[in-house]
Amino acid sequence: MARGSAIPPDSFEEILAWLNPDRDIAGVMYVQLRHDLAKIFIWGHCGDPEGLTDEVFDRVAKKVHELRPTYVGDPRLYFLAVAKNLIKENFRKLKTHASLTEIDLTRQLTTEGDREHVDIEDCLGSCLQKLSSDRRELIMEYYAKEKQAKIDHRTELAQRFGITVEALRVRVFRIRASLEECIERCVARKAQEE
Repeated sequence: MARGSAIPPDSFEEILAWLNPDRDIAGVMYVQLRHDLAKIFIWGHCGDPEGLTDEVFDRVAKKVHELRPTYVGDPRLYFLAVAKNLIKENFRKLKTHASLTEIDLTRQLTTEGDREHVDIEDCLGSCLQKLSSDRRELIMEYYAKEKQAKIDHRTELAQRFGITVEALRVRVFRIRASLEECIERCVARKAQEE
């Protein structure tokens, strides 16, 4: 998912103020909302619940200045609606994406039914090779573990780079967005060649 316009710098403060005028209560609500959104993405069988949760907040951050003065009702419902839309987008994109954790770059399938899958895997391998070694290593490590081990590993990665987990997510999101664009271009090119 490529980012559109830049996120205004004071958006986070405005999101907190929108959730609740009391900053302490708003902070608790923010943490709970992140947790709830991640669960929704897990239940929706989405591949990167934390990244999608970040995307929800990014999208709301871009519009919070417009929304806050006129929105009526619990603002958390707006976040949930954005999450619902992201789940729909995620399912539409599944046809053009290969999982970084499940790929076997050396596998060669020959049946016609497997051709599209092979194209996506080939494109992923090709696009990964185009990344710098640091970026390739980061994204491969970021998606290397599962469940609690994944959370612990991402915390260790952030510490290794001397950044917060949130900054790590942003860095990986940008790498992943460029990979997705590269894969889409590659698959489209291969489809034209056939």
